[in-house]
Amino acid sequence: MKAPVSWIRDHVELPEALTVDELTAKLTMLGLKLEALVTPADAITGPLVVGKVLSIEKEPQKNGKVINWCAVDVGAQLNAVHGTEADGVGIVCGAHNFAEGDLVVVCLPGAVLPGNFEISARKTYGHLSTGMICSSRELGLGEDHDGIIVLPRDAGEPGDDAFEVLDMNDTVIEFEINPDRAYALSLRGIAREAGIGFGVAFHDPAQRDVPAGNDQGYPVVVDDTTGCPVFVARSVSGFDPSAPTPDWMVKRLTGAGMRPISLGVDITNYVMLELGQPIHGYDRATLQGPIRVRRASEGEQITTLDGNKRTLSGEDLLITDDSGPIGIAGTMGGETTELSETTTDVVIEAAHFDAVSIFRTERRHKLPSEASKRFERGVDPELPAAAADRVVELMVELGGATADPGVTVVGQAPGRRTVTADTDLAARVTGMEISAETAVKNLELVGCDVTVDGNRLTATVPSWRPDMSDPFDLVEEIARIVGYDNVPSVLPPAPAGRGLPLAQKLRRRVGLVLAGAGWTETISYPFLGDADWNDLGLPTDDERRRTITMANPLNAEAPQLATTLLPGVLRSLGLNVGRGNADAALFETGLVFLPTGREKAPILGVDRRPTEEEWSAIEKAVPHQPQHLALALTGQRERSGWWGEGRQGSWADAIGAVREVADALGVDIEVSAAALAPWHPGRCAEICSGDVVLGHAGELHPKVCKAFGVPARSAAAEIDLDLLLSLARATTPSPSFGSYPVAKEDVALVVDASVPSAAVEAALREGAGELLESVRLFDVFTGEQVGEGKKSLAFALRFRAGDRTLKEGESTAAREAAVARAAEQFGAVQR
Repeated sequence: MKAPVSWIRDHVELPEALTVDELTAKLTMLGLKLEALVTPADAITGPLVVGKVLSIEKEPQKNGKVINWCAVDVGAQLNAVHGTEADGVGIVCGAHNFAEGDLVVVCLPGAVLPGNFEISARKTYGHLSTGMICSSRELGLGEDHDGIIVLPRDAGEPGDDAFEVLDMNDTVIEFEINPDRAYALSLRGIAREAGIGFGVAFHDPAQRDVPAGNDQGYPVVVDDTTGCPVFVARSVSGFDPSAPTPDWMVKRLTGAGMRPISLGVDITNYVMLELGQPIHGYDRATLQGPIRVRRASEGEQITTLDGNKRTLSGEDLLITDDSGPIGIAGTMGGETTELSETTTDVVIEAAHFDAVSIFRTERRHKLPSEASKRFERGVDPELPAAAADRVVELMVELGGATADPGVTVVGQAPGRRTVTADTDLAARVTGMEISAETAVKNLELVGCDVTVDGNRLTATVPSWRPDMSDPFDLVEEIARIVGYDNVPSVLPPAPAGRGLPLAQKLRRRVGLVLAGAGWTETISYPFLGDADWNDLGLPTDDERRRTITMANPLNAEAPQLATTLLPGVLRSLGLNVGRGNADAALFETGLVFLPTGREKAPILGVDRRPTEEEWSAIEKAVPHQPQHLALALTGQRERSGWWGEGRQGSWADAIGAVREVADALGVDIEVSAAALAPWHPGRCAEICSGDVVLGHAGELHPKVCKAFGVPARSAAAEIDLDLLLSLARATTPSPSFGSYPVAKEDVALVVDASVPSAAVEAALREGAGELLESVRLFDVFTGEQVGEGKKSLAFALRFRAGDRTLKEGESTAAREAAVARAAEQFGAVQR
């Protein structure tokens, strides 16, 4: 909401010395947050003065355009500095809406207009033009560029400061208005808040004597009293449609962000901004029969003022006459009855419409308007009569109209709500010392009628505050006037520390292990779309494509909740590579959302706690949300340098990172070959712990690498972290160190290339017996020496007894037993 300061001062007796900064600071503390401050004069530097047109010479050009060569008096002092013509300066002007003797706004050389447009004396159309005669748009005062500004004859003398004449020093305050404070979408509401903040008198522009309804007014029938509880219609005759909108009204409309159109329309917009009540005017000559308020028939059509034909829903509230729809209630009028340059008799509509109905209509037709913005938030239902009377007053005063005696009033505003609360509730909630007297006084300041009975107060809420419905709304009103900056800063007593829960300790352990191993954590949005599934190369029947689609997504191209973290971490990897970080290892932990296939959650009110049955139904509808861990890496895992060659990262690093995490949690895992997108066939591993499948790791498919913009042979892993944590031990045993010598035995076994090394390692462990301390694969070899389809796996075996030194031959016997077991299971042959 944009509000010129001068307009605010019209309705509240603010101190003359009050600065704009002091005003905005106080209103912000009351809940009307400052969004911007704009003073039109600040966008212009240099001389901007009143000029008087002395002469005009029309000069046709070869291109068909006619320019005016003007002599303009800008005051004796400036004439002497810039003058090129007798008694004035010479200026070329292309506009034709002015005449000799008119007062205009002149920008002289040295000035800079909005948009950093510098003014200088320059040769054009065969003349030296010294300055510019300005239009509203060139000064940043509006969008009108069809003609220059012509000032009233009594606006001033040549050479006077045009900033003062145009009131360009009037600051416009733009407020960010919360949805529950519709009353502040008006100068009436903002001025009332200013009066409260500074304790000064507020003059309510809606407090006026209005004529009572009678049977002489334009006929109105309301079929849907729920959608339209109040409808007021007034009429004027003999309105002059050619009468110009006065400059003061144009300035205020423009300052408030609205474009002046015509006097009739401008008056309705002005009153809406002033009071907060949207108004609509009809050309009475185009109305056919009584005005009727009803719901639309399904498929009914209307052409609105923006020229679009709209097909209506049966839930839309309409304004109609005998010809059919003439407006969408509270949203936009129809073009058949709009005010035009021939309108002399006007029917004025000031009605109250149901907020929910207007909100749904606006969203359904994607038709936001200044009217709907107010109605959907809740307009004062007692305003229509005063607003209609104000429009009539201005049309009579500015447009030469005559007010018709007929006044139509259909329905009445609903009764005001009452709210009861303890007198000390505000003090208990805020921690401030707020007496019962202060509570009552502050509620009365915002417009409540308050009665007190013992330690209970009952507040009758003002009609313009539909948001005040429970005791804590009263607390908010009391507290904001006392001042939130007065809330004491008191630290609550800290309970005895119990440390982190086990689950949190384990999750932190995962992050610390990966960070210590050189991985960098990233965070991604949990929203995906069909493009992500296609980039991962997932088949159409892949379970990960079965997702939950959001009704109101942040991004229309990513409306689904993630069932995998891989797209996010791979896109982060691609961004790193694209920005020059070619060696990257990233990880992410986060929730994924797996649909349960159960019933939808019930939609409950907020007036009570859900029952056990309702709570159970809500929990059943919540999707399963396990926590996953995803990793991705590319480039060198070990950097090259003076110390030697580096090492390129590979699928083994992705599996190794999962192993490190599992080891830190005390979980034993097994790795076996698998085939699953987005990994490369034959280079994908399934990671298990016993019979539990934890996830997968390996080298990414080349097409996936290309889709995400990462180099070929990049690797990734994803595991169900919740599953892994459920298998974790609270504490992992400290490593033990034997005091007796270790016996070292190495063995190289030739097996089929399809046999996993992990399976061979498991066979060696099983056959070696209890003397085996460790087994480590240190070499893999393929070539002619071992034969086609074969590979050689070299393992380092370490044997030790915890209570003695091994005897000669014990380690050899254990090694041979291990080799025998591998030969039995896989046909391994020792090299």
